[in-house]
Amino acid sequence: MFRLVLLIILFLLSLLCIFPAPTFHLWMVSILSTEFCWLFLLLTVILLFVKVDSSMKRRIGTILGVVAFAFFSYPLFSAYKVSRTLDKDFERSFPAAPSATTKPPMQPPFRFSRLFRGPWANEVPFKTFTYDSLSASSLQLDFYRSTHSGPRPCAIIVHGGSWSGGDRRQLPELNSYLVQNGYHVAAISYRLAPYFQNPAPVEDVQKALRFLISNSPTLGIDTTRFALLGRSAGAQVALLAAYTLHLPSIKGVISFYGPADMVWGYSLPANPLVMDSRKVMSDYLGGSFEDVPRNYYNSSPAEFVTSSSPPTLMIHGKNDPLVAYQHNIRLMKKLKAAGVSHFLLTLPWATHGFDYTLHGPGGQLSTYTVHRFLSAVLQ
Repeated sequence: MFRLVLLIILFLLSLLCIFPAPTFHLWMVSILSTEFCWLFLLLTVILLFVKVDSSMKRRIGTILGVVAFAFFSYPLFSAYKVSRTLDKDFERSFPAAPSATTKPPMQPPFRFSRLFRGPWANEVPFKTFTYDSLSASSLQLDFYRSTHSGPRPCAIIVHGGSWSGGDRRQLPELNSYLVQNGYHVAAISYRLAPYFQNPAPVEDVQKALRFLISNSPTLGIDTTRFALLGRSAGAQVALLAAYTLHLPSIKGVISFYGPADMVWGYSLPANPLVMDSRKVMSDYLGGSFEDVPRNYYNSSPAEFVTSSSPPTLMIHGKNDPLVAYQHNIRLMKKLKAAGVSHFLLTLPWATHGFDYTLHGPGGQLSTYTVHRFLSAVLQ
């Protein structure tokens, strides 16, 4: 009976590799199920060979275990399939990008063996600066200096958290990886809802840019080469800043599972058992769409795409229950119509926050693609 119960649990967890999570807590579990699926595969295999139940229970458990094994395998084989064509797909969007076989040296897009490795990059020390002390709240950034000498390009990281939470020290592993591959990184704080609303975070990105430029001689920053990278709500901020500040020094923008069309997003909210997305947006924009429609248009990056918008990388999982994958399709249509270079990395199995680890299927592919993109737009 114990074996059957465990296999039922594993079967239910494996469903999160195929379908979007139906509740908030299951969404968090789905990150583990998909990005650490190898561990659940191992547990499933062990239980399949354990003989402790009666024949009927054993048969039921075996059927569930085989199905669970297939579902837990889905992220791995999907990642392998994506990796097979990733370089060719990327080079179609960025034909002038350095080839994957030339500098800079990169890990392959995906390897099964890397699922079990330690960190890709050692933790890099950072220095904290106050970049705006005149606002109602003092704003700081953590500056990670590149390990390469000479003036280097800089990536500005905008954290997620539904515009009302989160902090600049979320998911620092990618920061360390970028630093060890030739980029400075500035992870910034910004003013949060509901006390501050759009466009306050975009203004804060601009202030951070001014601070980094004014201190570039001591920080070693090449002031002509910046890229913005945001996650979730931070991706909306990064995209909007890239498309509205019109700064030639912003050479590219990266969106990890970010909302790009706030009007459309309000009309089709997330499952309320996962997140009350309409309340989140109302807090950030000062009311519902019916009350302040102009605020929703003004906060939608897709509304501000022009032919001069910087190259854009979008990374999103199709099983995201918080921010719909369709945001990228809508943004892609605008970018294509405007003739802006862009690339969408689609992860069929992945959920929101899949890059919690750089070692999982989604973490490996996204890190590789970010590296390729920055090499294309900043080198």
